[in-house]
Amino acid sequence: MRREVPKLPGWLGANFWSRTGGPLMWRNYDPAVVREELEVLRSHRVTVTRSFFYWPDFHPAPDVIDEEKAAHFQDFLDAHTEKGMTSIPTFIVGHMSGENWDPAWRGGRDLYADVWLVSRQAWYIEEMTRRFHQHPAVAGWLISNEMPIYGRRRGEPAAPTEDVTAWALLMTQAVRAGGATQPISLGDGAWGIEVTGVDNGFSLRETGSFVDFVGPHVYRMDTDPVRQHLTAAFICELAAVSGKPVVLEEFGTSSDWASDENAAHYYRQSLHNTLLAGASGWLAWNNTDFSLEEQDPYRHHPFELHFGVTSSSGEPKPQLLELRRFGEMLDRVDFPGLRRTDAQTALVVPSYLERGYPYGFEDDRELIFGALRQAYVAAREADLPVAFAREEDGIGAASLYLLPSCRQVLAPTLRGLGERATVYLSYCSGTHDRHRGPWFGGLNELFGVAHQLAYGLNNPIEDEIVEFTFVTGFGSIPAGEVLRFRAGGNEHSRAYLPVKPREAEVVAVDGHGRPALLRHRNRVLCTYPLEHMAATNAQVNPEPTVRIYDALASVAGVGRAVRVADPRVLAETMTHVDGRRFAWFVSQHPDELTVTPTLSGATLHTLDGEPVTEVTLGPYDVQVLEIMNRT
Repeated sequence: MRREVPKLPGWLGANFWSRTGGPLMWRNYDPAVVREELEVLRSHRVTVTRSFFYWPDFHPAPDVIDEEKAAHFQDFLDAHTEKGMTSIPTFIVGHMSGENWDPAWRGGRDLYADVWLVSRQAWYIEEMTRRFHQHPAVAGWLISNEMPIYGRRRGEPAAPTEDVTAWALLMTQAVRAGGATQPISLGDGAWGIEVTGVDNGFSLRETGSFVDFVGPHVYRMDTDPVRQHLTAAFICELAAVSGKPVVLEEFGTSSDWASDENAAHYYRQSLHNTLLAGASGWLAWNNTDFSLEEQDPYRHHPFELHFGVTSSSGEPKPQLLELRRFGEMLDRVDFPGLRRTDAQTALVVPSYLERGYPYGFEDDRELIFGALRQAYVAAREADLPVAFAREEDGIGAASLYLLPSCRQVLAPTLRGLGERATVYLSYCSGTHDRHRGPWFGGLNELFGVAHQLAYGLNNPIEDEIVEFTFVTGFGSIPAGEVLRFRAGGNEHSRAYLPVKPREAEVVAVDGHGRPALLRHRNRVLCTYPLEHMAATNAQVNPEPTVRIYDALASVAGVGRAVRVADPRVLAETMTHVDGRRFAWFVSQHPDELTVTPTLSGATLHTLDGEPVTEVTLGPYDVQVLEIMNRT
């Protein structure tokens, strides 16, 4: 399956507020300080900023642009040109760093549906665009900053999708009416239903026809280091649903939340893993720390003072050094020419994640998101290039389909999958008692079993450690091997599927002798919700589901250009349009590791051409090597 999506040139930058005032920088604009701040970024290979028109300052009355602030922004862009940099201006900046600010004249009107207020926003955007669209420093435009939490306050119902989509279309049209030709996106964070399963009114499918890229903002926290390191990548994979380039528009951490060393690890992992997931732009949050303790929002959100990649005095922090190293690597491999390798493995994304079917439940979307993310982790640990097959779009052609901890899938999809290549489904009864159990039919026929479910009841997993004993060899797993999984889930989902085999072969049994993994022709059924169990556990990865995915790849004949036996090191490849191939090795371990990669008919070399047989990685380190065919 093709995994390539359109790309931008490779923006590598930072969201920018000057240390002279944060959001109020335009009131205290200091051209010399701004140039100092830009010079520090530029000297570390950061060439793009995302900039902000703080809305109350730039639009003080319904039909007025503050010309002094506009003049400051003109100088700001001039400074970028002087440094050989570009910027992406953001128009509707009513939310920032934990607080919402309105222009004094808004009067509580609805930002999406009040005709007069929508027209004022469009007028303002067109006017600002007309002033700056010909400036060589403008690289693109963003309509808002995290509009979902500005257009609707916390606790308020989500805005209707039709209102949001109409508003977004009018705002992008205002940019074009102002004369701009640069790429446009919304600045909404890509937090809509197709990515998160939460309906906030913003739909990537609805807006995909008139935006030029999608920009996830990722600040999720987790209880497992590997999931944490791969979450931004997983979000980028889901955000590609509209077929537009994906820019990691915001990511980062406050120094109040992570030590310098761990912040550097997080940056390194986020940058490389999202590159491998298809991202073609990266904008860290943010350029500098602040000493603005008396100014809102920092007075009440003081951790927001320390998200910078430089200190408040302009000294580079380890995060900025990671940006520089990443940028230097992009240059070495000629990023614009890189392409993702095709995938033979598909992770099926049920349409229930993004569609509100009649009498559906929000809990199920959370279950789908968690199971998919954990399956993505296991696939990456098995060095499986994986494509996202969205049920809404048709599931494409793959050699191996994964349906992890699956409770819901459409009837035509399951029937169609049964006629295809290898299909793996692990059972999950759901996380609530409303229609508990599978929502799909045909399980018995598809997998050659007879389920033994009783209406209204589940079958609790009583063991803290679930054992799978393989009674026959299965791919790379020999007969007699025992895999042990940490149980997890709540009183509804911590349950197994009781079955009796008919045509199916029992591959593995649990600790009580019950069928745990069964195979019927090209279909494999797991009676335990392995991915969901792992998703609910802390400090769990790598866990043994990776062994089952590795075995499934062998059974399905899925090839892997590069493999590493140690699941603590993730291996992935990318191909250049000129024929060169590159391998990434990404450690998920806090100590130094040495691994010996396996390649077929090829050898590894450093980017300087030196041959490599073993790869040694420091804590959470990344190495990029070139793959050369043996002659």
